[in-house]
Amino acid sequence: MKIILKQSVDSLGGEGEILEVKAGYARNYLIPKGWAKQATKVNIAATEKEIDARLKKEAKTRENLEALGKQLDKISLKFELKAGEEGKLFGSVTSQMIVDGIAEKGYTVNKKEIEIEESINHVGKYFVDVKLGHGFSGRVKLKVTAEK
Repeated sequence: MKIILKQSVDSLGGEGEILEVKAGYARNYLIPKGWAKQATKVNIAATEKEIDARLKKEAKTRENLEALGKQLDKISLKFELKAGEEGKLFGSVTSQMIVDGIAEKGYTVNKKEIEIEESINHVGKYFVDVKLGHGFSGRVKLKVTAEK
């Protein structure tokens, strides 16, 4: 029986592949689990369209992430926080504060994408990486000053 895999199956192959398997294996295991469907002309054409649409969407996402990463490299955020002697802050700059600052500039990032290497608890200049996924990232400049 010819089938089309809806998702990758370790022992068989990758998503969208058309394979010949035993009829019982397809009817009793692969199709009921939703991992495959019968390979008819209509199903083959529909699967090809789905794969093309997904590839186009992923390409657009990659382009958007690359553009966002370049924009994040240009952003500089300033924080004015209470500080004690020798520039030590009462608290620290959090990833949520950075996300809010980026949102004020008109860009949306997730709090979990912010990577702070060491806690920002002193006055000074810092760089924070924003991991966007698909291998793209941006680097935001931070300037932390003491309140007057």
